[in-house]
Amino acid sequence: MNFCKTTQMFLIGCTLTLLLSTGGSSPAVAETQIAPAIKKYDTVAYFRDGKALPGNEPFTFQWHNLIWYFASRENLDLFAAGPEKYAPQYDGYCAWAMSENRQALTDPQVWKIVDDKLYLNCSQTAYEKWSRDIPGNIRKADHNWLNFRGQ
Repeated sequence: MNFCKTTQMFLIGCTLTLLLSTGGSSPAVAETQIAPAIKKYDTVAYFRDGKALPGNEPFTFQWHNLIWYFASRENLDLFAAGPEKYAPQYDGYCAWAMSENRQALTDPQVWKIVDDKLYLNCSQTAYEKWSRDIPGNIRKADHNWLNFRGQ
């Protein structure tokens, strides 16, 4: 067998092995990962501890196409029993940015609970702008979030 034919057979064998090991799906599909919510911070801790706490790897829960991290099994269990009670508004996107009809990732250290709902912001500057009219900005952000969610 010549070199080109040997190489071609080797590549075909590798491709078949790869397809069989991924259940026939393409490698790109097999490697799809779900993003962590709020930079792996524990959303329940804001309510229970009054501060931002990082979550721990063994305490995770999948909800809204995100992986949520928790500092303890107890916080995980509370979230699992009622995610809507503890999840930040807008799935953790910045409340100020959402009021401006855009999405921005947040800084888990910049937050406020209003009417038993958690709101995160992307920066202290964004928080200060949002704080100038919290009820009005929440109304705008709620409306915009429905558009982002396709509702």
